Amino acid sequence: MNIKSLFFAFVVCAAPLFCAAQKAITLHEETIVLKNNLRFQLKVPAGYHINVAAEGLKRPRFFTKSPDGRLFITDMYDRTDNKKGKVLILEKWNSDTRKFESITTYLDNQHNPNQVAFYTVNGKHYIYVAETGKLSYYAYQPGDNKPSSAPVVINTFPDYGLSYKYGGWHLTRSLAFHNNKLYVSVGSSCDACIEKEEIRATIVEMDPDGRNMKFYARGLRNAVGIKWVNNELWATNMGRDNRGPDKPEEQLMKIIPGAFYGWPYYFQYKKQIIADTDFKDSLHPAWVKRPPISQWGIKAHSAPLGFSYFTGFRDSLLNRSFITALHGSTSVWRQRGNAVVQMLPGGTYREIVTGFLQGTTEDKRFGRPCDILQWDDHSFFISDDKNGVIYFVWKE
Repeated sequence: MNIKSLFFAFVVCAAPLFCAAQKAITLHEETIVLKNNLRFQLKVPAGYHINVAAEGLKRPRFFTKSPDGRLFITDMYDRTDNKKGKVLILEKWNSDTRKFESITTYLDNQHNPNQVAFYTVNGKHYIYVAETGKLSYYAYQPGDNKPSSAPVVINTFPDYGLSYKYGGWHLTRSLAFHNNKLYVSVGSSCDACIEKEEIRATIVEMDPDGRNMKFYARGLRNAVGIKWVNNELWATNMGRDNRGPDKPEEQLMKIIPGAFYGWPYYFQYKKQIIADTDFKDSLHPAWVKRPPISQWGIKAHSAPLGFSYFTGFRDSLLNRSFITALHGSTSVWRQRGNAVVQMLPGGTYREIVTGFLQGTTEDKRFGRPCDILQWDDHSFFISDDKNGVIYFVWKE
């Protein structure tokens, strides 16, 4: 892919959801200088700019807007299985410098907090916090800088698994509310195995109090990003290792209730579903069936995480399209991911913020995009959980 000039023909939208203008874009360089004197260039589309909105965080993950319009973000501290995580509030936005002037710790001593979500019922607000082993909520009052109540634990999850060295273990839990139901993604315990616990590699649905839990979708090795868009649940998903440099593809896809998405028995490659030979002779549970083909196949080891569907964006270039953070492989030499991409009709995608990876060694990796949040009609935020940075991207 030529990251300086990417050309795509105009296309007729196949469905109203995917109607971003498919015109050529040109990327230009902007210099980033962090407080630790790290200096590098990132590339954004012509007419856009990027700057550091906040830094000094440890491992910032997923954004969430509160009912009173403040920006919350989780911070998992580091890549170990730790209990030093935090829930932070990014505050005092300075529209002249395009920076947050204050960062407030809302919660600390959290076990790998990946995401929070807000729920409002009968005029009362609640903040839900997803840690590795449990799901809790607190009462939330507008303007709170600390929880307004003691935590209420509504569900627990397995909090152990194989280490990163062995392709696991997936310790993040992601959240989404829709129509008074709560959806939680729980990753696998391993790279590729037949799980002993049914909750692994699934998305589950439950009431806001944790009752009436049921399996919404299965066979998702690690669906870190989940979000409702136009009454449809969408998810990113990361594939297993050790099937070669390009297999299996990773995915952004619409989740169909009750569907099975393949892991570990099948995987997707070039719009084809392939049976995994490691499990061809294994006994299958009754719910295992050939999975649907995902709308977008993403290069293996790119690690798609958070995404945002842009609506009401003044630039038709990005409006009505998915913008996705590719976290990148833990193995830098693979040269995969480490960019923010726009998903295009027909199952392709293109880089719109790049330059986080500029070599084959870790010291040449200047960031790992984690989540995307559209802020208004001309700007968005990116979280980087490598250097602890929040980036702000805006159009002139």
